[in-house]
Amino acid sequence: MPFPSASQAFIQGIRALLPLTPGVIPFGLVTGVMAVELGLSPGTSIGMTLLFYSGSAQMVALQLLHVGVLPVAIVATALIINLRFIMYSASLAPHFHGLPRRWTWPLCYLLSDQAYALCTLKFDSGELGRHAHHYYAGTAVGMWLAWHVSVLAGVYLGASIPQSWSLSFAIPLSFLALLVPGIRSPATLGAAVVGGVLAVLAVNLPYNLGLVIAAVGGIAAGLAIETWRDRVASRAGADPEERAS
Repeated sequence: MPFPSASQAFIQGIRALLPLTPGVIPFGLVTGVMAVELGLSPGTSIGMTLLFYSGSAQMVALQLLHVGVLPVAIVATALIINLRFIMYSASLAPHFHGLPRRWTWPLCYLLSDQAYALCTLKFDSGELGRHAHHYYAGTAVGMWLAWHVSVLAGVYLGASIPQSWSLSFAIPLSFLALLVPGIRSPATLGAAVVGGVLAVLAVNLPYNLGLVIAAVGGIAAGLAIETWRDRVASRAGADPEERAS
């Protein structure tokens, strides 16, 4: 049911994001701790977080900085890791078509895995109505705040966080929480399985190329399954003479 006002849509977007924050906070804490342990100042760590706004890319960039990799290579690696956002943007673009730049530019910066996963299915169903972008803004702003507050906490409280908490274990769990609700058809299941298998097989490729290969492979598998199902359904609905031919 569409929201009656922009403020209600925004607030509901924040509420939709809240159940995902337990998985986001440990990820941010680990990123903040890693930045400080690698010798970055708190100001530099926070500035890097604002600039990157991508946990996986930031963690890899920190590791590359630590071993003295050239800045050009670090930027290229971060871009490769974040290629998935091109696919996210292409998927969301039709729903934001016509919005002024004062909306589209901030929404682009605030794009995240969590905001995309929460909104894409609702956008496709049309249930959000004309306040869809306000709902997205609520999820995106909520995620942005949760991420930066958790990184800030990691920067200043990292030394007091015990190793026994195993915070890094929460990172894959947070992404699983996003993945499972989206598996609603054979195509999405096939995409998840193929992408997962490719990610494991290609985990040792340089520059995190395994992530890109897994994403492309998963999309290709999903499209192939969907195309095959459409053909089967088309043949099943054809008349006997057409099927005989």
